Amino acid sequence: MSVKPTKAMVLAAGLGLRMRPLTEKMPKPLVPVAGQPLLDHVLDKLGQAGVTDAVVNVHYLGEQIIDHVATRKLPHVTISDERNEVLGTGGGVVKALPLLGDAPFYHVNSDTLWIDGVRSNLARLAENFDPARMDIMLLMAPTASSIGYSGRGDYSMLPDGTLRKRREKEVVPFVYAGAAIMSPSIFADAPNGEFSLTKMFDRANEQDRLFGLRLDGLWMHVGTPDAVHAAEEAYLESVA
Repeated sequence: MSVKPTKAMVLAAGLGLRMRPLTEKMPKPLVPVAGQPLLDHVLDKLGQAGVTDAVVNVHYLGEQIIDHVATRKLPHVTISDERNEVLGTGGGVVKALPLLGDAPFYHVNSDTLWIDGVRSNLARLAENFDPARMDIMLLMAPTASSIGYSGRGDYSMLPDGTLRKRREKEVVPFVYAGAAIMSPSIFADAPNGEFSLTKMFDRANEQDRLFGLRLDGLWMHVGTPDAVHAAEEAYLESVA
């Protein structure tokens, strides 16, 4: 049984250290790519996929993000304010859970950027997510064709979509593209305070309930100022 999430969590609380000097006076989610802030690229995709409500967490220069999304209608944005605390990617989700409800929700990094292929990748995630078999489904980008990424990958993927985490010194063909669907139940006994979301990924992986879906299109890793230029070129070429 597939699901169609109407709620999403957007991670926007990072410090953006690798994006300096662009982030010295601006939070990374507001760095523009092809004339539009990274955060708006993500929120627009969520709105197009049927999301009506998005929770956006903020920390570094959070007031700028709060002001930026104040008038957005689709999706409607609720702020999860972390300006006085550091919760990490996992702790941020736990704090936002009361706003996300009991149904599976989209989880998207605010600094991820991809160009869809024939169909929306978020819609494809919804169609393929089966809560009876999986707790988390990650959108996975092929490392070989992604722009701005030069790492060893995150996971290998079995024919049925089951993911296997990369071992140390191993090279695997897929990298997490920063978008997922998650069941809130996986956070039932999550730690308090700061922790990384990879802890939840690893737990689901150990129980064979972590799945992946190959991205249809092109993923861009926008981690540094140089990567912004490469992403802009690819994005503008795709809409030309």
